[in-house]
Amino acid sequence: MLVLIPAYEPDLRLVQLVRDLGVRLPGATVLIVDDGSGPAYDGVFEVARAAGAQLLRYTANLGKGAALKHGFAWASEHAPGEPVVCADCDGQHTPADIARVAALVEAGTMVLGGRRFTGAVPVRSRVGNTVSRWLFRAVAGSVVHDTQTGLRAYPGDLLEWLQGVPGDRFEYEFSLLLRASSAGVRIVEVPIETIYLDDNASSHFRPVRDSLRIYAPLLRFAASSLAGYLIDVVLLLGLVALGIPLVGAVVSARVVSAVVNFTINREVVFGHEGDRRDAALRYAALAAALLGANVVLMAAFVTAWGMPLVLAKVLVEAGLFVVSYGVQNRFVFPSRRAASAVARPEVNA
Repeated sequence: MLVLIPAYEPDLRLVQLVRDLGVRLPGATVLIVDDGSGPAYDGVFEVARAAGAQLLRYTANLGKGAALKHGFAWASEHAPGEPVVCADCDGQHTPADIARVAALVEAGTMVLGGRRFTGAVPVRSRVGNTVSRWLFRAVAGSVVHDTQTGLRAYPGDLLEWLQGVPGDRFEYEFSLLLRASSAGVRIVEVPIETIYLDDNASSHFRPVRDSLRIYAPLLRFAASSLAGYLIDVVLLLGLVALGIPLVGAVVSARVVSAVVNFTINREVVFGHEGDRRDAALRYAALAAALLGANVVLMAAFVTAWGMPLVLAKVLVEAGLFVVSYGVQNRFVFPSRRAASAVARPEVNA
């Protein structure tokens, strides 16, 4: 077993964690990836190495996702087939919880150490995790209590897939969850302690910038949907102005906008590498189903329940937007458990 610890500007809690893991998991290899902390942290890393850890270092800060993928690449080469347990360097994960998560590893399964956010939890952490939890539940259709946890365990058969998931910073771990179901990866969650030291002052998470990175897949999907809508409207108006009959103009504009939306979603939003024709057929089936659902729901809200038209439109479109993302992510453009090439930074071991 390998315990992978990405570290950026750590303190002596990293050293203590290495020592404690030597007692709790004496047969495990502890691998620390220094994500460009700089010379000022040489002392901490050298003490951690002296305590028994393997150490990979590079000069530039590439992000947590890049550090994790670099560690997975090292594991694939030096410990093929071994399970990998990922833990943070700042004392949030106890050796006992790391061992509990490690004990549940099995083929094809991602194990999460989920905090329950009891006690004194920083506001930004509580709010961020609540938003992420509900968004994930809405688009993935499954419940994960702690989508932002850094304590995770992976069996050796997932290492190649892990290296192929896009993202180099904090968004990487959320992307793993979004892509897991479509890749056939099972998610198991086990409760762990909720530990925040000094109001989580050691965290390098930037609330605005990193939150935008985490929710980037949903934002790209929203932008793609908006682009399709604008193309639909502009083409419709233009074709009608050219004297094209209304029905023909509506159909033509909708077909063009659907093709553009399909292409953007396949190439940019989901990065799908499967058969284009099969994906197009699934997309067309989804579009037809969504159109039918739109008609039925609008009729029910407005006609049967007397809801104002604008309010009904907003509610229906919002609900179908979430459904559409979840279905496209899981069934239309499913992720494959195959690795893409991983750029390896310069390493000083």
